[in-house]
Amino acid sequence: MARAIERIEKDITELKEAIRAIAHELNLAYTKYINTLGSALQKQLILASYYLCTQGYPDEFLNLSLNQRQKLQQSLRKLSQQAAKELISYIQPPEVTQTEAVVEIEEEEENEENEENEQQPQALDPSNPIELVEWQQNLEEEIQETLKKVSQSANIFIQKTGVLPKKLPEPILVAATAAAAASEASSNMIPSPPNLLNLVIEIRNEEDSEDSSLTQIMAIHLRLGEIEFAEATLLSERKAIRNILMQLNKLGREYQKRQRELKIAEAEAAWRASWFED
Repeated sequence: MARAIERIEKDITELKEAIRAIAHELNLAYTKYINTLGSALQKQLILASYYLCTQGYPDEFLNLSLNQRQKLQQSLRKLSQQAAKELISYIQPPEVTQTEAVVEIEEEEENEENEENEQQPQALDPSNPIELVEWQQNLEEEIQETLKKVSQSANIFIQKTGVLPKKLPEPILVAATAAAAASEASSNMIPSPPNLLNLVIEIRNEEDSEDSSLTQIMAIHLRLGEIEFAEATLLSERKAIRNILMQLNKLGREYQKRQRELKIAEAEAAWRASWFED
């Protein structure tokens, strides 16, 4: 029985090493992917804004002064650059300057006793497939959340400039785009260019609850699938990530199987060790 346990433990050790190598490979793949995604996001946000201003609301855009147009374009460029940096931060933590490092060290010394009582987040174990999958899923959620936030911010910029209808209060605009994003197949949606929503919403009169009007609006809604489709390199890097995840899933199943076998073998050994005849 001891030999069986040793054999299983050896298998688990080898699996952990293989999973650790996969973790490194996955991190590199996501680093490449997110760097490419940041660049593609900037292009697609500007392109979607161009369609929105020139085809969705050309009259409103033409009513803007040259200065207003330039400020809007600058705001959108800055927004896209910030979003790209945010994406990269998910993989590569921002560098800490020497001054910031000194401040952080001083704060750590001052709050050392308090920090000991606080619950610290556990570091990722790259040899644990379950933790790796959770990390990957969280990363994908952060990417989607970034696309959602940058879309909403862009819509607000464009509305404040006067291109999107002023009669749509900001909360309604955010809620409408969020609802449409949650249900892409909604019947009130109209086919639109990539990364744009073209939908009809009902606006009720606050003074008369029975009085309402239908309003068609076009708004920016960055979609990861459409950004990938427009960028061949990004699509290829996504495929590479999927291939790595397939390997991880295979090793993960084998890892869990060996862990189960180890527990059973240890339980059987413990039973025999405690058993005695009357």
